[in-house]
Amino acid sequence: MEGRRIRRFGIRRGRGQQIHTQPHSLLPLRTTHHPPSLSNTVSCCYCDYKISSLNDPLFRLGRRRAGIFKAWFSIGVGFGLTALLAVSMILLWELASALHLLPGNSFSNLSSAILFGFSPFPSNSVSGLSISPAGAGYMLVSTLISVSLHEFGHALAAASEGIQMEYIAIFIAVLFPGALVAFNYELLQALPGFAALRVYCAGIWHNAVCCAVCGLALFLLPLILFAFYQHGESPMVLDVPSTSPLSGYLSPGDVIISLDGVRIHSSQEWMEMATLVNILAHENLNSSSYNEGFGRVSNAKGYCVPNPVLEESKIGLIENQSSCPDYLTSFVTIPCFDTNMSVDSHPNTFEPTNCLNAKDVVKFRKCGDWVTATTNGSNCTCSQDMSCLSPIQIPGFMWIEVTYYSPYSPECLKLGRKSFADSRSSEFVDSNCGGTFVFVGDIISMASSVQLTAYQPRWASKFGIYLPNVLERLLMCTFHVSLTLALLNSLPVYFLDGESVLEETLCHFTSLSPSNRGKVLQVCLLGGTLISILAFFRIFLNIL
Repeated sequence: MEGRRIRRFGIRRGRGQQIHTQPHSLLPLRTTHHPPSLSNTVSCCYCDYKISSLNDPLFRLGRRRAGIFKAWFSIGVGFGLTALLAVSMILLWELASALHLLPGNSFSNLSSAILFGFSPFPSNSVSGLSISPAGAGYMLVSTLISVSLHEFGHALAAASEGIQMEYIAIFIAVLFPGALVAFNYELLQALPGFAALRVYCAGIWHNAVCCAVCGLALFLLPLILFAFYQHGESPMVLDVPSTSPLSGYLSPGDVIISLDGVRIHSSQEWMEMATLVNILAHENLNSSSYNEGFGRVSNAKGYCVPNPVLEESKIGLIENQSSCPDYLTSFVTIPCFDTNMSVDSHPNTFEPTNCLNAKDVVKFRKCGDWVTATTNGSNCTCSQDMSCLSPIQIPGFMWIEVTYYSPYSPECLKLGRKSFADSRSSEFVDSNCGGTFVFVGDIISMASSVQLTAYQPRWASKFGIYLPNVLERLLMCTFHVSLTLALLNSLPVYFLDGESVLEETLCHFTSLSPSNRGKVLQVCLLGGTLISILAFFRIFLNIL
């Protein structure tokens, strides 16, 4: 991802020209021109675009604040050397794991995956292999930011030492994009050892600082957006794909209030609650159980249905199967003396079956065992003229209630509220701004099929509901790309910053002769390159 810009070996000299920074490689060799006559390179495997308009502004900035920049990039030297040592240890660990000298572990796989830009998380993450068009846009913007900070770091570090860059080049080599800055090699050679390290480590240091800034911004984002957004009250729907089981029930801008009567505050709680209900359904629990944070959970969810309604809906059981029409749902009466008994495990004890419209039933008061955060006991209490009814559930398909409100629906907009986030959700539901629907099916698929955000705009704005998510994804993607650039350029391999950092570091070992230092450098670079290629393919095959 990153182009080379400064080298010690393989120098090419042009006739009557300055010494340039391109080593012997398969990439096109650069030629030096006066900035106004810079020529771009185009070939079958390489093309670049050179920019010289920033030479003077960056040089003046670097010279004007030379003392500050030198102190700043001196800190970067310490980080760059530490990063070089850390990634070298990761490569040695990877080699030992490949040779079965050491058992592989999750830390080694995680660090190696991040090192080469692979996401250690599922493919729907921002940096995973499955990238949507929007995800590709985030990757492009974050790459431009990260690469620009990296190259400007080199340019400013060199300017603080009195060296002006020749140009900045943006290139594509084969299929890999990158960027580089070109310097006068003779001036770089004349720099003291520590000053040269400041230039070499500047890009790595800037990427590390970019990671820290992105992480801090993500942590403080709720506070930064506090004046315009409310955070952590209820998750808001950002997208409902047409393939989602909830398509037709929820729309972008809807706010989820509760799941099975339990208040939901974030997308994490939404998934946790769905997972909990799904686990208990598969375990076929015969009794209620208490789960900290959610309360009691049971399969016997009931509703207090008026007896006259039941008389109109009663039918008999035929071989333990309901014969209700497709548009109606089968219900059975829960005996209040044994509310902990599972409907799924003892269907014969609940006769007769009643066929009711689920949309009408969910409007009645609840009874039986529900997930509640306030009580640990059963709530099978209905009046004398009502019966507690529970839906008959097919194995593998769970009945679950979702309560929501739609602040952007026409009915709700007619209320003329100035601030949606500050209004009580119950007010929206009561005023036909929302409602409750029942989902019967695979709960995990349902919960993961919608995209949610923890931010709600304080004022009605269709565009405003997406802004925090855009900022979050951009910051996360920039963090990941900057981290990958910092680690990749710390590798002791050819054509990356790690080569120059390692070479200049070896120059401080005065006990080695220049020829021996060159041999040690070549051995380290060759070994680092081969191990990096091995680690890359191992990680790539594991992900596939």
